[in-house]
Amino acid sequence: MKSMKFPKRYLIVLLTFVSTCVCYIERVGFSIAYTVAADAAGINQSSKGTILSTFYYGYACSQVPGGWAAQKIGGRQVLLLSFVLWSSTCFLVPLDPNRVTILVVARLLVGVSQGFIFPSIHTVLAQWVPPHERSRSVSLTTSGMYLGAAMGMLVLPSLVKFRGPQSVFIAEAALGVIWSFFWFKYATDPPRSEHQKATATGFGESLLPTKASQKIKVENGGTTARTSEIPWKRILASRPVWAIVVNNFTFHYALYVLMNWLPTYFELGLQLSLQEMGSSKMLPYFNMFIFSNIGGVLADHLITKRIMSVTKTRKFLNTVGFIVSSLALMALPIFRTSAGAIFCSSVALGFLALGRAGFAVNHMDIAPKYAGIVMGVSNTAGTLAGIIGVDMTGKLLEAAKAEYSDLSSPESWRTVFVIPGLLCVFSSFIFLLFSTGERIFD
Repeated sequence: MKSMKFPKRYLIVLLTFVSTCVCYIERVGFSIAYTVAADAAGINQSSKGTILSTFYYGYACSQVPGGWAAQKIGGRQVLLLSFVLWSSTCFLVPLDPNRVTILVVARLLVGVSQGFIFPSIHTVLAQWVPPHERSRSVSLTTSGMYLGAAMGMLVLPSLVKFRGPQSVFIAEAALGVIWSFFWFKYATDPPRSEHQKATATGFGESLLPTKASQKIKVENGGTTARTSEIPWKRILASRPVWAIVVNNFTFHYALYVLMNWLPTYFELGLQLSLQEMGSSKMLPYFNMFIFSNIGGVLADHLITKRIMSVTKTRKFLNTVGFIVSSLALMALPIFRTSAGAIFCSSVALGFLALGRAGFAVNHMDIAPKYAGIVMGVSNTAGTLAGIIGVDMTGKLLEAAKAEYSDLSSPESWRTVFVIPGLLCVFSSFIFLLFSTGERIFD
C-alpha cells in the first residue's frame, strides 16, 4: 500500500464506501431471506412488518451514542468494533420465523451494532477529507449503500432459491469479516496535515475532544486552554441542524419503505416473481448509486468553480432531488407493469440519492468538528422513520387486504407511496427555509 500513487485519504474513502455497501447487502438480504421464510411459514403482513422494523429500534438507540463514542474513542476503532459485532450476530443466529424472540433479539443487536457505523464514518471523513472534496467523498461513501442494495437484489434471491434463506446470513457474515480485516490492516488516523489547505480549514486535525483543563502550546511558547465540551444545547436548538434532521427522516422513510416492501409489491402487488425479473429488480438501487455520485461531483463543481455558494448548492440539489422523487413516488401505484414500476421506483430513489448532496453533506459544512455527533442526531430521526414507516406499512397493507381482499389492486398500495411523496415536498421546503452551508459550530 505504501507504493500507491494516490493519497491515503482515497483509500480511507474507498474502504468506507465498501463498508456501506456491505451493510446494505445485509439489510436487503435479511428482507429477502425473511420474506421467503415468513411466507413459507404463513406469517401475516403485520407480523412481518414488526420483525422487519425491529432492526431500526436497535439502530435508533445507538446513533447518538455512536457519534459520542466516535468523538471520544475515534471513528476508526468504533467502526471496526461495530462490524465485528453485527457480523458475529449474523453468523450465529438461525433464521426461523417461528422463533420470534430469537429473531427480535438478533435484529436488535444487528441494529445497535450498525447504528455506530455512519456516525463513525462521518467522524473519519471529517478528519481525512478536505472541504473541496467532501461532497463527492461523502456521496461516494453513501452510494455504497445503494450499490449494496442493488447487488443484494440481484444475487441474493438466487442464493435463497438454491441454498436456502440461512445461506444469506452466512454470506453476509463472511463479507463483514473480510472488510474488518482490510480496515484493521490499512486504516489509520490522519497525519496532522496531509493537504495544503488543512491548517485553514481544520482538516487533518484530530477531532477527538481534549480534556477540559488540557493546556496546548502556542507559537510564542505560552499555553492556552482548550475546551472540550460538546455544545449539545446549541446543536439541539439549531434550525440548520433541524433542517438536516427533517430531511434525513424523510429520506430514510422513503428508502426503508421501498427497501423493505418493494419485494412484496413486486410479488403481491404486481404478481411478479423476483427470480423471473432478473437484473431489472436491481435498477432502482443501481440508479441511486449513479445519482448519488452525480450529485456529489456536481456539488463540488458548483462550489469550487464559484457558480453557487455552498448554501445555494445544498438547497438547489436537495430541492430538485426531493421534489422529483415525490412525483415519482405518488405515481408508482399507477403503473401496473414491471417496466413502469421499475422506472418509477428508479426515478424516486435516484433523485432521493441526488438530494443527499444537499442535506447529507451539510453535517460537515455546519459542524466539521462535531460531524459524528450531528450525524448521530439526524440519523436517529432517519432510523425512527424506519421504525414508523416499515411497521406502519405492514399495518396499512393488512388493512388494505381486509378491504380489497388482496394486495393486487393499485388502491391497496396508494397510501403506502403517497405518504413519503408528501413528506418529500414538506422536507424540501423546510431545507429551503432553514439550512445553511456556513460553519456555525467551532
